[in-house]
Amino acid sequence: MSRRRSAVETREPSSSAATSGLRTLPARYRQHSFTVLRVSVGLLFVWFGALKFLPDVSHAEDMATRVVHELTSGAVPADVSRPLVALMEILIGAGLVTGLLPRLTLLVFFAHMAGTFTALVVLRSEVWDGNVAVPTMAGQYVIKNVVLVAAGLAIAAHLPQAGAGPSRTAGDGETGTGPNAPVRAPNPVVEAAPDPTSVPVHGDPPLGADAVHGHP
Repeated sequence: MSRRRSAVETREPSSSAATSGLRTLPARYRQHSFTVLRVSVGLLFVWFGALKFLPDVSHAEDMATRVVHELTSGAVPADVSRPLVALMEILIGAGLVTGLLPRLTLLVFFAHMAGTFTALVVLRSEVWDGNVAVPTMAGQYVIKNVVLVAAGLAIAAHLPQAGAGPSRTAGDGETGTGPNAPVRAPNPVVEAAPDPTSVPVHGDPPLGADAVHGHP
Protein backbone atom coordinates (compact mmCIF):
# COMPACT_ATOMS: atom_id res chain seq x y z
CA MET A 1 0.00 0.00 0.00
CA SER A 2 2.79 2.41 0.85
CA ARG A 3 4.43 1.84 -2.52
CA ARG A 4 1.19 2.50 -4.34
CA ARG A 5 0.65 5.70 -2.38
CA SER A 6 4.14 6.95 -3.19
CA ALA A 7 3.60 6.18 -6.86
CA VAL A 8 0.31 8.10 -6.88
CA GLU A 9 1.86 11.03 -5.04
CA THR A 10 4.71 11.27 -7.52
CA ARG A 11 2.27 11.26 -10.44
CA GLU A 12 0.06 14.00 -9.02
CA PRO A 13 2.68 16.83 -9.09
CA SER A 14 3.66 16.01 -12.68
CA SER A 15 0.04 15.91 -13.85
CA SER A 16 -0.79 19.15 -12.05
CA ALA A 17 2.24 20.85 -13.60
CA ALA A 18 1.17 19.70 -17.06
CA THR A 19 -2.37 20.90 -16.46
CA SER A 20 -1.24 24.31 -15.25
CA GLY A 21 1.07 24.57 -18.25
CA LEU A 22 -1.80 23.87 -20.64
CA ARG A 23 -3.93 26.46 -18.89
CA THR A 24 -1.31 29.19 -19.19
CA LEU A 25 -0.46 28.34 -22.81
CA PRO A 26 -3.32 30.39 -24.37
CA ALA A 27 -2.39 33.42 -22.29
CA ARG A 28 1.26 33.12 -23.30
CA TYR A 29 0.37 32.74 -26.98
CA ARG A 30 -2.07 35.65 -26.79
CA GLN A 31 0.82 37.97 -25.92
CA HIS A 32 2.64 37.06 -29.15
CA SER A 33 -0.30 36.11 -31.41
CA PHE A 34 -0.02 39.10 -33.74
CA THR A 35 3.73 38.74 -33.97
CA VAL A 36 3.25 35.12 -35.02
CA LEU A 37 0.64 36.22 -37.57
CA ARG A 38 2.85 38.95 -39.00
CA VAL A 39 5.95 36.77 -39.27
CA SER A 40 4.09 33.80 -40.77
CA VAL A 41 2.49 35.95 -43.49
CA GLY A 42 5.87 37.55 -44.16
CA LEU A 43 7.57 34.18 -44.56
CA LEU A 44 4.96 33.10 -47.10
CA PHE A 45 5.57 36.24 -49.16
CA VAL A 46 9.34 35.77 -49.08
CA TRP A 47 8.99 32.12 -50.07
CA PHE A 48 6.51 32.60 -52.92
CA GLY A 49 8.30 35.71 -54.14
CA ALA A 50 11.61 33.85 -54.35
CA LEU A 51 9.96 31.11 -56.42
CA LYS A 52 8.91 33.70 -59.03
CA PHE A 53 12.56 34.46 -59.72
CA LEU A 54 12.88 30.92 -61.05
CA PRO A 55 11.22 30.50 -64.46
CA ASP A 56 8.43 27.92 -64.73
CA VAL A 57 8.59 27.01 -61.03
CA SER A 58 5.73 29.03 -59.51
CA HIS A 59 2.24 28.16 -60.75
CA ALA A 60 1.12 31.72 -59.96
CA GLU A 61 3.87 33.23 -62.10
CA ASP A 62 1.97 33.00 -65.38
CA MET A 63 -1.22 34.47 -63.91
CA ALA A 64 0.66 37.35 -62.29
CA THR A 65 2.48 38.30 -65.50
CA ARG A 66 -0.71 38.13 -67.58
CA VAL A 67 -2.59 40.31 -65.09
CA VAL A 68 0.16 42.94 -65.36
CA HIS A 69 0.05 42.55 -69.16
CA GLU A 70 -3.71 43.21 -69.20
CA LEU A 71 -3.56 46.13 -66.77
CA THR A 72 -0.79 47.87 -68.72
CA SER A 73 -2.25 46.99 -72.14
CA GLY A 74 0.87 45.03 -73.01
CA ALA A 75 3.31 47.84 -72.12
CA VAL A 76 5.12 45.70 -69.55
CA PRO A 77 6.36 42.37 -70.92
CA ALA A 78 6.43 39.21 -68.84
CA ASP A 79 10.23 39.25 -68.58
CA VAL A 80 9.98 42.56 -66.76
CA SER A 81 6.82 42.06 -64.71
CA ARG A 82 7.85 38.67 -63.34
CA PRO A 83 10.98 39.86 -61.46
CA LEU A 84 9.17 43.04 -60.38
CA VAL A 85 6.32 41.07 -58.82
CA ALA A 86 8.84 38.71 -57.22
CA LEU A 87 10.83 41.60 -55.77
CA MET A 88 7.66 43.27 -54.48
CA GLU A 89 6.58 40.10 -52.68
CA ILE A 90 10.01 39.59 -51.13
CA LEU A 91 10.12 43.20 -49.89
CA ILE A 92 6.63 42.84 -48.43
CA GLY A 93 7.66 39.63 -46.70
CA ALA A 94 10.89 41.12 -45.37
CA GLY A 95 9.02 44.12 -43.98
CA LEU A 96 6.49 41.89 -42.22
CA VAL A 97 9.09 39.55 -40.79
CA THR A 98 11.38 42.29 -39.49
CA GLY A 99 8.65 44.77 -38.55
CA LEU A 100 10.55 47.60 -40.24
CA LEU A 101 8.53 50.36 -41.95
CA PRO A 102 5.23 48.66 -41.09
CA ARG A 103 2.95 51.29 -42.64
CA LEU A 104 4.83 51.38 -45.92
CA THR A 105 4.95 47.59 -45.96
CA LEU A 106 1.21 47.32 -45.44
CA LEU A 107 0.56 49.96 -48.08
CA VAL A 108 2.48 47.92 -50.66
CA PHE A 109 0.83 44.76 -49.33
CA PHE A 110 -2.71 46.04 -49.93
CA ALA A 111 -1.73 47.42 -53.34
CA HIS A 112 -0.41 43.97 -54.24
CA MET A 113 -3.63 42.35 -52.98
CA ALA A 114 -5.72 44.77 -55.06
CA GLY A 115 -3.73 43.83 -58.16
CA THR A 116 -4.16 40.15 -57.36
CA PHE A 117 -7.96 40.41 -57.15
CA THR A 118 -8.14 42.15 -60.52
CA ALA A 119 -7.52 38.71 -62.02
CA LEU A 120 -11.14 37.92 -61.18
CA VAL A 121 -12.13 40.59 -63.71
CA VAL A 122 -9.43 40.69 -66.39
CA LEU A 123 -9.05 36.90 -66.57
CA ARG A 124 -12.72 35.95 -66.24
CA SER A 125 -12.56 33.00 -68.60
CA GLU A 126 -9.78 31.41 -66.53
CA VAL A 127 -10.95 32.05 -62.98
CA TRP A 128 -14.69 31.33 -63.42
CA ASP A 129 -16.18 28.07 -64.66
CA GLY A 130 -19.05 29.69 -66.55
CA ASN A 131 -20.65 30.86 -63.29
CA VAL A 132 -19.57 33.46 -60.76
CA ALA A 133 -20.41 31.04 -57.95
CA VAL A 134 -18.15 28.33 -59.40
CA PRO A 135 -14.49 29.40 -59.53
CA THR A 136 -11.88 27.33 -61.27
CA MET A 137 -8.72 26.13 -59.55
CA ALA A 138 -7.03 29.38 -60.58
CA GLY A 139 -10.01 31.34 -59.25
CA GLN A 140 -9.84 29.54 -55.92
CA TYR A 141 -6.14 30.39 -55.77
CA VAL A 142 -7.06 34.08 -56.08
CA ILE A 143 -10.07 34.07 -53.76
CA LYS A 144 -8.20 32.47 -50.87
CA ASN A 145 -6.19 35.70 -50.64
CA VAL A 146 -9.16 37.06 -48.68
CA VAL A 147 -7.52 35.37 -45.69
CA LEU A 148 -4.31 37.30 -46.31
CA VAL A 149 -6.26 40.56 -46.56
CA ALA A 150 -7.94 39.81 -43.22
CA ALA A 151 -4.53 39.08 -41.71
CA GLY A 152 -3.17 42.35 -43.07
CA LEU A 153 -6.11 44.27 -41.60
CA ALA A 154 -5.54 42.62 -38.22
CA ILE A 155 -1.86 43.56 -38.32
CA ALA A 156 -2.69 47.14 -39.32
CA ALA A 157 -5.25 47.44 -36.52
CA HIS A 158 -2.60 46.64 -33.93
CA LEU A 159 0.01 49.11 -35.13
CA PRO A 160 0.79 51.89 -32.64
CA GLN A 161 -0.81 55.15 -33.67
CA ALA A 162 1.57 57.84 -34.84
CA GLY A 163 2.15 60.51 -32.19
CA ALA A 164 0.11 58.68 -29.59
CA GLY A 165 1.57 58.01 -26.19
CA PRO A 166 1.48 54.67 -24.46
CA SER A 167 -2.02 53.39 -24.05
CA ARG A 168 -3.50 53.21 -20.60
CA THR A 169 -5.82 50.55 -19.43
CA ALA A 170 -8.09 50.34 -16.44
CA GLY A 171 -6.12 50.48 -13.24
CA ASP A 172 -3.20 52.20 -14.91
CA GLY A 173 -2.12 55.76 -15.57
CA GLU A 174 -2.80 58.95 -13.74
CA THR A 175 -6.06 57.91 -12.13
CA GLY A 176 -5.33 54.21 -11.78
CA THR A 177 -3.58 52.03 -9.36
CA GLY A 178 -1.46 50.03 -11.78
CA PRO A 179 2.33 49.81 -11.88
CA ASN A 180 2.57 52.96 -14.01
CA ALA A 181 0.41 55.05 -11.72
CA PRO A 182 2.24 58.08 -10.34
CA VAL A 183 3.05 58.15 -6.66
CA ARG A 184 0.91 60.66 -4.88
CA ALA A 185 1.85 62.22 -1.55
CA PRO A 186 -0.72 61.59 1.17
CA ASN A 187 -2.90 64.53 2.03
CA PRO A 188 -1.79 66.05 5.35
CA VAL A 189 -4.33 65.85 8.11
CA VAL A 190 -4.99 69.32 9.53
CA GLU A 191 -6.38 69.30 13.03
CA ALA A 192 -8.63 72.19 13.93
CA ALA A 193 -7.66 74.28 16.93
CA PRO A 194 -10.02 73.92 19.89
CA ASP A 195 -12.57 76.65 20.27
CA PRO A 196 -12.10 78.26 23.72
CA THR A 197 -15.76 79.24 23.84
CA SER A 198 -17.06 75.78 23.03
CA VAL A 199 -19.24 73.88 25.48
CA PRO A 200 -17.18 71.50 27.70
CA VAL A 201 -17.71 67.79 27.29
CA HIS A 202 -17.52 66.36 30.85
CA GLY A 203 -19.11 69.14 32.77
CA ASP A 204 -15.99 71.19 33.21
CA PRO A 205 -16.63 74.86 33.87
CA PRO A 206 -16.82 76.93 30.74
CA LEU A 207 -13.85 78.98 29.78
CA GLY A 208 -14.74 82.55 29.63
CA ALA A 209 -12.79 85.40 28.22
CA ASP A 210 -10.93 85.89 31.50
CA ALA A 211 -9.79 82.28 31.55
CA VAL A 212 -8.56 82.56 28.02
CA HIS A 213 -6.44 85.58 28.83
CA GLY A 214 -5.06 84.00 32.00
CA HIS A 215 -7.07 86.09 34.50
CA PRO A 216 -8.37 84.30 37.66
